[in-house]
Amino acid sequence: MVYLLGGMVRVIRIRYENGVLKPLEKLEFEEGKELLIRIIDIEERRRMLRRYKGILGPVDERVLEEALEEIEIL
Repeated sequence: MVYLLGGMVRVIRIRYENGVLKPLEKLEFEEGKELLIRIIDIEERRRMLRRYKGILGPVDERVLEEALEEIEIL
């Protein structure tokens, strides 16, 4: 979770089922809270990880995953 300009920014995973976006983790927002969602295709993200993995030398895939999450917040 990151705070930007006094607001909270989180990256969460969701699954699309039967026309509904379902979070894969518990969300603790007040009832009726309006949020802005940015949708990123996980398969496309994984292709990006594979494409850049190892360009600057050996790196753990979790490190790349964390770097992408940070970038997605911006």
